[in-house]
Amino acid sequence: MSANVEQPGLRPGARVGVDVGGARVGVAYCDNNGILASPFATLKRNVNDLSGVAELVDTLQAIEVIVGLPLNMDGTEGKSAKEARRWARRLARWIDPIPVRLVDERLTTVSAHRVLHEAGRKEISHRDVVDQASAVIILDNALDYERNTGSPPGQPVTISPGGQG
Repeated sequence: MSANVEQPGLRPGARVGVDVGGARVGVAYCDNNGILASPFATLKRNVNDLSGVAELVDTLQAIEVIVGLPLNMDGTEGKSAKEARRWARRLARWIDPIPVRLVDERLTTVSAHRVLHEAGRKEISHRDVVDQASAVIILDNALDYERNTGSPPGQPVTISPGGQG
């Protein structure tokens, strides 16, 4: 029996999901078959965030990284979305040629808090895992999109030759 069970419409390969926050970066990953997204770590912004994600990408031999894009409810981009784009471009330069894609992540943090609350976690203890839970939701949504459409999710992050991306 083969260990690889391909999902219809889903490219084989591990992926990494990322929720970029102001102080922390939540990281999740999925298996090579895209069946199960799991929390991995919460990294401190501007300390070990890029290197931690890059190391996981290398360890998993991931085919791509999915970064959440926190759009406003009306679909416009605010300060958080612009910062997520900048972070994604820095990561894309770091892990090139592994692609980085941005996906709409509206309400994932709200969903993560709800899931943690329903699992019996006290609100005060959410902070240490909510970023990871958000990254799991971002990655699950991206996998579902690809499974349902046969197309990669979101939009690719491009990096310009001069490094300004």
